[in-house]
Amino acid sequence: MKTFSDNTGRSWMLTVNVGAVKRVKALIGVDLLEAVEGKLIERLASDPVLLCDVVYALCKPQADQLNVSDEDFGRSMAGDAIDSATSAMLEELVDFFPHRRRALLSKAVGKFRMLEQTVLTAAETRLDALDVDEMVKQMLEQHGGSSGNSPASSASIPAR
Repeated sequence: MKTFSDNTGRSWMLTVNVGAVKRVKALIGVDLLEAVEGKLIERLASDPVLLCDVVYALCKPQADQLNVSDEDFGRSMAGDAIDSATSAMLEELVDFFPHRRRALLSKAVGKFRMLEQTVLTAAETRLDALDVDEMVKQMLEQHGGSSGNSPASSASIPAR
């Protein structure tokens, strides 16, 4: 069982077992068993709304005890809370599977995390390389002729 906290400070216990897998499939139509193929992990990691729906379905018994609706849960999930819930859910999901599938899924999760880090590093490198002054200069040069510096035509000057 893994735990994470939402943005209100509530602590949530995440458990993946056969009952939880059935509940997620019944409530939101996501088959957690597809995680072994890798595409589900990619889908969940790229869609935070879907991920939070899955996490809510996994935590539904606790949410019912706390009288927390899916909308209330969603309002409490943003930023680092989503990151913590993602890690907890992936770890639980890996632990759910038998040894051979667990190794495969663990490898898929590791590869996904490497890919995610590579993409973030590449984006940061591109942002660091941007020369804002040069971009402004180019924009001004491109739009210099239509910037409003030319005198108004006589047609636009009202008659007296």
